Amino acid sequence: MTSKQFACSFEQNPAARTAEQRDAILADPGFGNHFTDHMFLAEWTPDTGWADARVVPYGPLMLDPATAVLHYAQEIFEGLKAYVHEDGSVWLFRPEANAARMQRSARRLALPELPVEWFLGSVDAVIQADRAWVPAGGEKSLYLRPFMFASEVFLGVRPSQHVTFSVIASPAGAYFAGGVEAVSIWLSTEYSRAGAGGTGAAKCGGNYAASLLPQQEATEHGCAQVAFLDSTEHTWVEELGGMNLYFVQSDGSIVTPELSGSILEGVTRDSIMAIARDLGHEVVERRVSIDEWRSGTQDGTITEVFACGTAAVVTPIASLKWAGGEAVSGDGETGKVTTDIRSALVDIQYGRAADRHDWMRRVGRVAR
Repeated sequence: MTSKQFACSFEQNPAARTAEQRDAILADPGFGNHFTDHMFLAEWTPDTGWADARVVPYGPLMLDPATAVLHYAQEIFEGLKAYVHEDGSVWLFRPEANAARMQRSARRLALPELPVEWFLGSVDAVIQADRAWVPAGGEKSLYLRPFMFASEVFLGVRPSQHVTFSVIASPAGAYFAGGVEAVSIWLSTEYSRAGAGGTGAAKCGGNYAASLLPQQEATEHGCAQVAFLDSTEHTWVEELGGMNLYFVQSDGSIVTPELSGSILEGVTRDSIMAIARDLGHEVVERRVSIDEWRSGTQDGTITEVFACGTAAVVTPIASLKWAGGEAVSGDGETGKVTTDIRSALVDIQYGRAADRHDWMRRVGRVAR
């Protein structure tokens, strides 16, 4: 069954926050702490395809105890941001890439693929309903979380015959309130994030659930994140719990672990490769061993290490720690290449630099 052309109904939230309440939240939103007044919902069945697109008041989802996602974790999600430019217009960064990745994730999790038109339309609909929630100033943005889950009430182990898609939105402040900070990373030697043939390349909740225990271990050792190796040889660097990795070499080139089927193909990852080349760096995708990371920081072959993701954009890595050792990147501070790449990307997102790659997509202008 082919899904209908995208058309969306709207229901006003009678309990929407006042302008004063909203402004108090936007003054210091943090990350993932507050949510806008509306959300998007749509349903899929084999008979109807995608249907019943609607923007409704933000609120709890009513789930039967036997809802399939609660038992078999058939679920995927995305994350992207909306930015206010100087003229008051609102823009999305590469939403088509998020739509395409959600389709890839859906195929891996045996979920129905959402048409790109529906993905873009749903995100636009939420932003236009809650335009006043898009914060301006500094590095504030509106974080959007599209997600899809198996909503059939059934305990059999098979793909769900009823699927719900939703988009919620959360105003976000600067990820590093005090400026960009270099962080320490803990090397997980006991746990793996994903394995060959698994769901590592899909953006699904199970991958993040698997990272939580080693993340606790990292926190206990004073580290902000955990680095994972491949699950077969326990030799090759893959990614952090939710971020891709880059290694700046002494010759100016930049290396990032090649996609292996168990590494998430990040939108920010791909964007940084293009920006690094714009800045004159050779970018190489290849396998990176943990021994290369350790020895490279010690002998100066690796001068900077950084990670990237939607939330923090670019995070400089001060050091890698493990039981009985530590490898410090450069002088342990944020390096120049990391700073330049981050600035170039953020300037494009906020409209301060030319969008030479045609990444930004304007959302319809709606009065505050």
